Amino acid sequence: MDETLVAAVADAAPLPILIAPDPALRRKAAVIGPADQATVREAIPRLFAAMYAAPGIGLAAPQVGLSLRLFVIDLQTDGRREPMVVINPEILERSAEVETREEGCLSFPDQYADVTRPRAIRARWLDETGARHEGALEGLLARCFQHETDHLDGILFVDHISALKRNMIMRRLAKRQREKDARRA
Repeated sequence: MDETLVAAVADAAPLPILIAPDPALRRKAAVIGPADQATVREAIPRLFAAMYAAPGIGLAAPQVGLSLRLFVIDLQTDGRREPMVVINPEILERSAEVETREEGCLSFPDQYADVTRPRAIRARWLDETGARHEGALEGLLARCFQHETDHLDGILFVDHISALKRNMIMRRLAKRQREKDARRA
């Protein structure tokens, strides 16, 4: 991430993250075109600010109510920030080898479940400068890329688990919201 973007993230107001079952989380996001450039430029630092404040390692534009094929990732390897901006991603190939790992989501606070996904993918995307990238992704980066790309298609991590587990998570979220509403009353 260039110094200009680092400064913009430091000064950015985090965008509020939508919580499931907000219907905006189920909408397919629009492909980003030239007319969206100003919105994207403004959104990127605010997406990072929201992700870091949460804290999380990935955040998609639909999670903050923006119908754009955009997400940010920062796996923060060894405590160092490694921010990545992904615009109009395409997953070109998925490995036959799968891996099951625990996943969470900023739109499902404090809820986690084991999700099985391909261990590796080949993907193509644009970065914040418009540069095209294509490459093989593995491990946590591949998992995060798939999770965030799912968001752009209205797919949530709970769609990859059993109905029983999904219902348990949704009930816990509803209970948490009721308790929050009661405290405010």
